[in-house]
Amino acid sequence: MGRAKPTAPERSITAGSDFLHLTIADASPGGRADWLTDRLRQAIAEGRVPIGGRLPPTRVLAADLGVSRGVVTEAYQRLTEEGHVTGRGRAGTVVVAAPAAPTPAPSAAPAPVALFTPAPGTDIFEAVRAASATIDLTPGVPDLTAFPRADWLRAERTVLRRLAAADLGYGDPCGAPALRQAVAAWLARNRGISVDPVEVIIVAGVSQALGLLAQAFAAAGIDRIAVEDPGSLGVRQHLNNWRMDTPPITVDDAGLRVDELAASGVPAVMLTPAHQFPTGVVLDGDRRRQLIAWARAGGLIIEDDYDAEHRYDRPPVPALRGLLPEQVCYAGSVSKLLAPALRVGWLLVPPRLREAVVAAKRNADLGNAVLPQLVLAELMTSGAFERHLRLLRRRHIRRRDAMIAALARELPTATVHGAAAGLHLMITLDEVMPDTDLAAAALARGVKVQPLSWHCQRPYRSGLVLGYAARTVTEIEDGVAEIAAVLRHPRRRAPGG
Repeated sequence: MGRAKPTAPERSITAGSDFLHLTIADASPGGRADWLTDRLRQAIAEGRVPIGGRLPPTRVLAADLGVSRGVVTEAYQRLTEEGHVTGRGRAGTVVVAAPAAPTPAPSAAPAPVALFTPAPGTDIFEAVRAASATIDLTPGVPDLTAFPRADWLRAERTVLRRLAAADLGYGDPCGAPALRQAVAAWLARNRGISVDPVEVIIVAGVSQALGLLAQAFAAAGIDRIAVEDPGSLGVRQHLNNWRMDTPPITVDDAGLRVDELAASGVPAVMLTPAHQFPTGVVLDGDRRRQLIAWARAGGLIIEDDYDAEHRYDRPPVPALRGLLPEQVCYAGSVSKLLAPALRVGWLLVPPRLREAVVAAKRNADLGNAVLPQLVLAELMTSGAFERHLRLLRRRHIRRRDAMIAALARELPTATVHGAAAGLHLMITLDEVMPDTDLAAAALARGVKVQPLSWHCQRPYRSGLVLGYAARTVTEIEDGVAEIAAVLRHPRRRAPGG
């Protein structure tokens, strides 16, 4: 026997659709098409149904709402006449344009002078990224336009074709075995580190690695980690957030002053020996020997190998971890090789710290997302990763050379540091103008830079840290010219300022 269809009075007045949480009870009985049109128009304007998104089939949405199909068809027709949607046959009804939204009141962007304070807060890098600029010369980012999209998609398709259902479950908190194996092979080929893949811990970038190490160090009774001076403000803030004291150790032309480190009595040190940030110096052979002796006497080293692969005019520098695995915690990532947005890095730790670090990683997030790990592993093992690095090196060299030439032309009194490798240059200046004022004035002219003093705990020469990898030659030349203009006319307001 066939089931009778419900009559109109039997329909629930609370019928609704999961799509946009539409509830028919909100509509007046005689104005349902008007109500639905308004709700859909508003959702498109707010981006809840984006350009290119599809509306549900009229029959489906009508059934969900408990209305006649004509109500939904009329609403779709009105949106079509307004130019917001279009019918594309089997592809359905697709959003093609959003209604003009009211112009919001402009939010107060941080003024350059307020942004570049001598003592920046922990949110300073988010504030700098949000600040508007025509030319962004802040350091730390590779050429993101060169991201190997085609290779990534090819690797993704390869991974998905062979992916087993079990691979979509919860993974090992230490990372996908395929990526750990690929990283181990990469480190052996490029950084002189021989490591068993099971020793590799996949992390969400070096920042997470530092947090995991801080927790393991605290459990071992360590609450002080010495840092380089000058040295990364971001690293120092991150360690401070984990309640680690960060006493400064001087960096000179040979790298970290190990004699000063030994005299400090600090049990651990964080450093960037292959390409020191921000000065660009390499820890020389004598200092390396001193540091190894200090570590063998009981000191712990955190080695941030943040951009060692980006070298141009010098031979490769082997990682400290390859020489002293029992005392070195080694951290690296793809942030400077592919893109920071991937949030994938790796961490190697001495055996005595491994259990605490793995427990901290498990408690943090149960492990990185597995699919991106598998795609990255395919990229690394296929050879595409190294091809991409070779492309970046050629492009970065041209941009570095353009910045050096522009500095020589526009700021001949500036001293350039760290040109042989990396993604940035450090310059020091003889001018009396504080570098925070210089950075603020440059931003007022549309050029974003970082003041060197941010990365110094003790008094140091005025200077700037300038990234070149993510900008074109023309942008680099124009940016340096604007900085020079500030120094030539320090009291002149920027055009329109």
